[in-house]
Formats: sequence, structure tokens, C-alpha cells
Amino acid sequence: MITDTISPKEALVKYFGFTQFKGEQELIIESILAGHHTFVIMPTGGGKSLCYQLPALMRSGTAIVVSPLIALMKNQVDAIRGVSEHEGVAHFLNSSLNKSEIQRVKDDVNSGITKLLYMAPESLTKQDYIDFLREADVSFFAVDEAHCISEWGHDFRPEYRRLRAIIEEIKYAPIIALTATATEKVQQDIRKNLGMTDEKVFKASFNRPNLYYEVRPKKDVAREIIKFVKTKPGKSGIVYCLSRKKVEEIAEALKVNGIKALPYHAGMDANQRSNHQDAFLNEDVDVIVATIAFGMGIDKPDVRFVIHHDIPKSIESYYQETGRGGRDGGEGDCLAFYSYKDIEKLEKFLHGKHISEMEIGRQLLQEIVSYAESSMCRRKFILHYFGEEFDSDDCGGMCDNCRYPKEEFEGKDAIHLILETIKETKEKHKARHILNVLTGSETAEVKTYRDDELEIFGAGKDEDEKYWHAAIRQANLRGLLHKEIETYGTLHITEKGHEFLKNPVSFMLIKENDYSDVDDAFEGGRDGGRASSDEALYKMLISLRKDISAKKGLPPYVIFQDPSIQEMATNYPITKEELTHIVGVGAGKASKFGKPFLELISKYVDENEIERPQDFVVKSVVNKSGLKVHIIQNIDRKVPLDDIARAKGKELEEIIGEIEAIVGSGTRVNIDYYINHILDEEDQEDIYAYFMEAESEELQEAYDEFDGDYTEDQLRLMRVKFMSEVAN
Repeated sequence: MITDTISPKEALVKYFGFTQFKGEQELIIESILAGHHTFVIMPTGGGKSLCYQLPALMRSGTAIVVSPLIALMKNQVDAIRGVSEHEGVAHFLNSSLNKSEIQRVKDDVNSGITKLLYMAPESLTKQDYIDFLREADVSFFAVDEAHCISEWGHDFRPEYRRLRAIIEEIKYAPIIALTATATEKVQQDIRKNLGMTDEKVFKASFNRPNLYYEVRPKKDVAREIIKFVKTKPGKSGIVYCLSRKKVEEIAEALKVNGIKALPYHAGMDANQRSNHQDAFLNEDVDVIVATIAFGMGIDKPDVRFVIHHDIPKSIESYYQETGRGGRDGGEGDCLAFYSYKDIEKLEKFLHGKHISEMEIGRQLLQEIVSYAESSMCRRKFILHYFGEEFDSDDCGGMCDNCRYPKEEFEGKDAIHLILETIKETKEKHKARHILNVLTGSETAEVKTYRDDELEIFGAGKDEDEKYWHAAIRQANLRGLLHKEIETYGTLHITEKGHEFLKNPVSFMLIKENDYSDVDDAFEGGRDGGRASSDEALYKMLISLRKDISAKKGLPPYVIFQDPSIQEMATNYPITKEELTHIVGVGAGKASKFGKPFLELISKYVDENEIERPQDFVVKSVVNKSGLKVHIIQNIDRKVPLDDIARAKGKELEEIIGEIEAIVGSGTRVNIDYYINHILDEEDQEDIYAYFMEAESEELQEAYDEFDGDYTEDQLRLMRVKFMSEVAN
């Protein structure tokens, strides 16, 4: 029953002070007021919340809003209270409340004051709350973040799948389901699970024309993020990281470089998280560095950039997180750093899960790989993923691929061969199988289906897998192929594809992005690449290093490693402090070997009137890692490395990696007590002598030199001993 006799437009002015609805908001609100089940697919920033908030204020009774996060509830409750004279107009009911607070909520609902009651799905399953709501006057149910219902959604929550049964147990009332990210498969799951057979569907375009999309290779990320943020002084932004540890590191790096930033992750206590969120909303800080827990329901319209330190696990996650940028229609830069190593880490998280969940997870990961590596218009790719066609061939320079287009080449024969292979293999395989048939890989699956006996087997072996992956991706994006979601990515030929088979026409393929040149070894350090280094200076520094190594009787890599020399030739350090910012150069190395290098660089800069990069002075964060401190203290006490590893719940390899990082930063450690237990004196001398004569510190070369007589761990530990004693 509608209590407000005014129209939705008049109610909009009365409650929110707006004079115009956005998109289909008015039609959605009228659908709910008329008592229809309503399904809303609307991108972040499209105004989903208003679609249930306004009808809740207009109708008698209380609307139950199912919401997944306490932070989201708090933010929305505060917003609704701000437009009403009664504080009880909106409440949340969850585990954060004490008994007296819960009773107050129930009293306000029973008295008719409360128009919106936010509840987590877990709370809604409690019998006490079900009994309470049975007696309440429920106007309708709003299921926010409805994609959580589907296993194919990017944030599946099993509790969401129980909602229909619980709603039916409480009482019949209209349901409005809302989501910002839903593929056709996810939409079907939501409808089916909520029993919305006669619903009114409202689907807005997923296109956010004001967002600029860019993917960069994951190389020297901390420095790149600092440089980028410094180009947006005073502007609000979010940096997403996968791990809590990385959140803390990046937030600290931003702070020491004069950027107002705070961390946000689930490991912090609720008060601290709330304070950091409020500081960001109130613009006391410019940047929040967060895990994906941050941002859902955060109504901040002027977020000017969203950076992904790590690539997300699905296109849906990426779309939702980037969607928090530019919600006011203004500038919104979306920058993601990509390395296939991150995908491999995410794949490891899938191990041990149910087979169907693993298959779904792998397919979602492959889609994000395709997005990252694609050289086609990123906007077109995203919209195609959500079942929406983008009319134009490009987005007018609003993604890196369109702004900096890649080389094109004729791919008619390649596409024809792909389609022919899919046809010959009966259209019942995923891309991986098609690649194996094309390249002549005799895998178990290929042999099982006897596809190695096909005439077409190996017809594409002249090109590598990356080439065929790209061609399949582009054929799919341009409508010649269809990827069947139900069967985890089986490829089918479309009508357009069959037409191409009969009558092949020119099909220009775009050369793919190459992200193989990534360097995670010095994560958080400096760029080890040669792309922008000064070749003349680089050669002079190499020559100087050779002279010094000859005089001191040391291998060149002990003085400074190649990445260090390359970066010196890029950033021209001329002071000892600046030299310590170079990758692989700690204070010890700068003191021991730095002077002649600084003199050479300084002279070169003067003689050639070099303008040094202004952004070079990116301060590094003093490593406060508790683990590193723990390791150093325990090595001083001569605790066996295996025991150190066990005490921290880690593998020995991880502890050795930490020790390598400690030594690499210029700190000396003495692990003789441990090495003496695993290698006799003669073996130690042989390995030590090898590293003294070797041109490279590469382990594989050392392993080959000794014909596998020593394990990788033994060689790594001897290299630590050598570098600690000689280089530091």
C-alpha cells in the first residue's frame, strides 16, 4: 500500500532534492510500487540504491534490504537518515549490534518508523529474526548485489541461495533484485533461484564512456603507482591489492612519498576500518589502498582513479571495482598491472575445491587473461563479455589499445583453419583442445578423441600457442565463435562463422600485447628494464664495473648486478642517497662500491647537459618486515633454518628467499653454522670458488656446472654466504 499520494518524481524532490531520474529509475520505482517482482541490472554509479530507497519511503511498512557487507549497510543507513527527520527511518540488523540496540531496531520496525531494514543474508537465516519479520509489515524485499546468488558470479555466497526459502517463510512480498555485474548466465541463475518468473527486467548499458582503461606489464609496480598518483595531486583514488601485506606496503610507500594514503583490509579491527573509510569519504586522505573488501556501496562520486596492483580473478570483479571511479560522469582512470604469475597464484587458490567450482574459476581466470593480453578495444571486450555489442570499432582513445593501436596483419587463413578445426572436432571442445590439435600436441585428450588422426592435426604448428590464442579470442569477439558457458567454455561456430567457412573474406588480426617482460624479483624496487636506459652511459658503467672487478679480483655481478647498472643508466643517480634507491643497492653496497660510479654519472650528466627525471626521487620504505627481523635475530642465535621455517609455518624455500632478500639489500648474515651441517668443507670450497669465477650468479648455470651434485637449496645458501661475505 502506498502511503505517499505524490508521484515518484515529486517524492524524488521531497526526499532527495533531485529533479530528474537517471535512466530507467522512474520505471523501476513504478514497477515496485505496483507490486511487481523487478530485476535491475545497472552498472556501478547508475543509481541502483535509489531504485529501492525511494519506493520504501513512499510505501507503508518496512522494506527488507539484503546486503552482504556491514560497511555497505552503515554507509547506506547514514545516507537515508540524512534525508529524514527520524533517525529510526533506516536501521541495520547484524552481528555488530548488542541486545539493547537490537531491541530498539525491533521497536522502530513495529511502530512503523523504520522504512528500510538492512540485513546480511546470514542474519536473515536466524529463526529469531524470521519469527520477528513474520509479524512485521514487510513492504518488499530488495536483494542487493544479487550476483552473489550465482556460482558464476564473481562473489558467490552460499547464504544467498537460501533467500527464496526464507522469504517464502516470512511472507509473500514483491522482490527487487539488483546487480551491477551480471552475464547472461548469472542473470538466469538469479531469476531461477529467486523464483522471479514474471518479473519486470530493466537492463541499463554497461558502457561507462568516461572511464579510461589501461593495462601495463607488472614491472616495478610500487614506483609506477607512486609516479601515477603524483600526476593526480589532491584527487581521490583507490588502489586494490590481493593481499593484506601488499596493502600495508603500498600504503606505506605512498605515505613516505608525501601522498595522503591509508590502508583498508579485513585484518584491521572494525573501528580502524570505519575510521579509514570515513577519512576517505571526508577527503582527509586522497588514496585508500585496499583489498577487494573495500568499496561496495561506498557512495563517493569523485573517485578519479582506480588502480589494480594485482589483476582481479574475473571480468566481473574488475568491472565492479573500476566502476567505483568517475561515478559523477567526470574523469576516471582505470589502471591495472598484469603478470601471468598472478594468474598462476589465483589458480592455486582453486585447488581442493569442488570440480565444478574449479572449472568455473579457471574459466573466469582465462577471461581476465584474455582481457589483459588482448590488443583489441578494451571497452568492446568488456561489453561483449556482458552480452552487449559496442557499435564502434574503437572507443575514441578511451583505452590504451585504441589510444596506441597495435600492428595489424591479414589473418583470413588462420581464422579459416581455426573454424575448420572446431568443425572437424565436432564443436565439443574448449580452446585448449583446439590449440593442441592445431599445433600437433599429442595430449591424452587429443588421443582419447582420436583427433591426432585428423588430416587437420598439426596444420598450425608453424605458429605458437600465443598466436592461436589471440586468433581464437579475436574470432570470438567479432562474432564468428560462441563460447558456451554451461560447458565451461566449449567453442561453437556461429552463423556468421559458418558463412565465413563457405566464403572466407579478409580478416585483419591485431598483434597481441606482450607481457612476458615482467620482473617480480625486485617487486617494490626499481625498473630493471633496458627500454629507457641511456645506452652510451650503460656501456660506460659496464666498462667501469669490469675494471673494478678486475682490480678487486671479484666477478662483475658482485660489484653491481645488471638490473642495477641498467637503472643507473635510466635515472642518473649522483648522490649516495639516490644510489641507495637503485634496485639491488643498499647502503652497504653504495658505500663499498658506489663512489667511482657516482663520479662517472655526475660527469656524464654535466658534459651532456642531461635533464634528470624529476620523479626519480621516489623514497623507498624502510623494510619493517617482522619476518625479516625474526630471521636475522634467530640466525644470530644460530637457530637451524628448518626450525625458523617451522616456527613461522613456512617452507624452507620461503625462508631462504627472505634471507636472499636481506643479503640483496646489503645486510650481512652469517649462516655458516647451518651450511656446515649440510655441506662438508671441501664441497663448500668448490661451490665458493665457482661463484668467485662465474660470470653470472644464475643458479641453473651452477646446477649444470656441478651436474646436479648439489641441491638447489645448497647452492642458494652457498650463494648467500658468498654474496654476504664478498658483495656486502
